[in-house]
Amino acid sequence: MYIERIVTPLGRRIDESMPMVDARLPDGSRVNAIIPPLALNGPTITIRKFFKDPLTIDDLVGFGTLTPQIASFLEACVRARLNIVVSGGTGSGKTTTLNILSSFIPDNERIITIEDAAELQLRQEHLITLESRPPNIEGKGSITIRDLVRNALRMRPDRIVIGEVRSGEALDMLQAMNTGHDGSLTTGHANSPRDMLSRLETMVLMAGMELPVKAIREQISSAIDLIIHQSRLRDGSRKITHITEVQGMEGDIIVLQDIYVYKQEGANSEGNVKGRFIATGIRPKFLGQLESYGIILPYEAFDPSIL
Repeated sequence: MYIERIVTPLGRRIDESMPMVDARLPDGSRVNAIIPPLALNGPTITIRKFFKDPLTIDDLVGFGTLTPQIASFLEACVRARLNIVVSGGTGSGKTTTLNILSSFIPDNERIITIEDAAELQLRQEHLITLESRPPNIEGKGSITIRDLVRNALRMRPDRIVIGEVRSGEALDMLQAMNTGHDGSLTTGHANSPRDMLSRLETMVLMAGMELPVKAIREQISSAIDLIIHQSRLRDGSRKITHITEVQGMEGDIIVLQDIYVYKQEGANSEGNVKGRFIATGIRPKFLGQLESYGIILPYEAFDPSIL
């Protein structure tokens, strides 16, 4: 079978006892395969290829994913060590945005990336790339993202970049963010910034800890500074639709405040979405942290009449 010839050299296997596989090809492409009895129409293989040279923030500006002003703001947030979550649906470009945000991390910082299948293409000198491992044919030897996050905390990281949180590792990530590992970055599947917080609550509960919901929300609100939400619009274009600050707690509710949003204004005759990026006029509370790193953003960066 062609699928076996592809995945076997990668240290993966596929058969009736394990009828689906996810792996990384030598060129960095992602391969996913699924066979009967799960795939009723027969064996199916999906290969996701990536740019040989990683995209830059200028490329995203050129694609219309964001504006130069928003790009400068995001670069400042990364350099000032804000904890950032990139949320969005499947195919919205979360990993690409995470890779570009990671490129703003200074070269003298020790970075540890943690992924299921390595996709990030960072170019910094002090980079350690960790990849999870599925169980072997005997069902043993599995190394999860959560295992790697715990181990990364013992490796004196300056930054921890998690390709995606989808389970109990969210608890370890939040604890790391709350114990001095500022500047951490990750992605998560969600339909909105508020939905991302709900997903994180669920993920923390998946860690098996009997924590009250309010305690979980306090962990989230104190750990995460910024949520960048990205969407794939109906015309296929990808936009950063929300840049939202996590401001803290009011009672039992986490307070969110949009800083920039993308406002859709219909479509043209060719079916392409029309819209514009707008600043809400709210100056984020973390500007003081940016200033402590010598980053002074002009007042115009948050002026709704300029963006």
